[in-house]
Amino acid sequence: MSDHAGLKAADLRKLLSANGIDVIGELEIELISGGRSNLTYVVSDAERRWVARRPPLAGLTPSAHDMEREWAVTSALSGTAVPVATPVVIDRTGEFIGAPCTVVEFVDGQVIRSAEDLDAWSDPDVATNFDALVQTLADLHAVDYRAVGLADFGRPEGFAARQVKLWTRQWGHVKTRELPDVERLADLLAARTPKQARSTIVHGDFRIDNTIVAPNDPGRIAAVVDWEMAALGDPLTDVALMCVYREPVFSQVLGFEAAWTSDRYPDSAAMAQRYAQIAGADLGDWGFYVGLANLKLGVIAEGITHRALQGGSSGAAGAERAAEATAHFIDTGLKALQ
Repeated sequence: MSDHAGLKAADLRKLLSANGIDVIGELEIELISGGRSNLTYVVSDAERRWVARRPPLAGLTPSAHDMEREWAVTSALSGTAVPVATPVVIDRTGEFIGAPCTVVEFVDGQVIRSAEDLDAWSDPDVATNFDALVQTLADLHAVDYRAVGLADFGRPEGFAARQVKLWTRQWGHVKTRELPDVERLADLLAARTPKQARSTIVHGDFRIDNTIVAPNDPGRIAAVVDWEMAALGDPLTDVALMCVYREPVFSQVLGFEAAWTSDRYPDSAAMAQRYAQIAGADLGDWGFYVGLANLKLGVIAEGITHRALQGGSSGAAGAERAAEATAHFIDTGLKALQ
């Protein structure tokens, strides 16, 4: 059996067995590298593979590592047009693992994280993948959340306003220095929050490396993953975040040249327009949504460094420098509001 600081094979075996899942032989556990948030492991016995997730070991911020949230939304989306890994079991309280933990079926496919990963694809492959990603996000936003049992998943009304308050509070939890423009951006966003918006399921972190692409088929998304920030709310927050992730400085946050920042994908303006075309949706006060996305990414970048300084970076390279990107995101957010 193989153990990691955040997940021990004996504990996981007990969790699986307690839920009627027989483990064949020894459990092998591999920590997936590159994680900046919840820790993700590939788990296998003699016959099967699963994926287990749990919160970081240190530096947690309120609501950002909610395992129950992931479990609820993926369970509800199973069987819809949105591809997700089949849920297997959850340890809600940490009774078995020592922290909340979910286990889902392993989905075979490609995880495209880096620009180097993208090199294996032709330009037509990239274009096909782009359309598949935008179609998948539009499909998510088209799901009737009441029909799939998520009517009580959250309060969609006032979502954007709560997001402004949430990420402002998160800044107070994770900041490693004073940066007055964060509060300035937050104040401007609070004053400009749209009064009305559509209400859908939102992923909260949508980009290529939070999906699994089908083997040998860039045009098919096999699963959308990393649902820890999912909610009911304004779908344009998802679209804007997907677009702002295209900023080249996001590679600095990840610590490597990201596939999603590659200039082989359409720029953020073309990406937003393609979503509007596929979803048949208006982009509303786009400057507000871009500003909010930049606030969120600035705080996330700061949080990565905050966790790294506390020893909770999961070994990801460059985590101590991620906060160097924060000022760029905040400045870009202020410009978007102009």
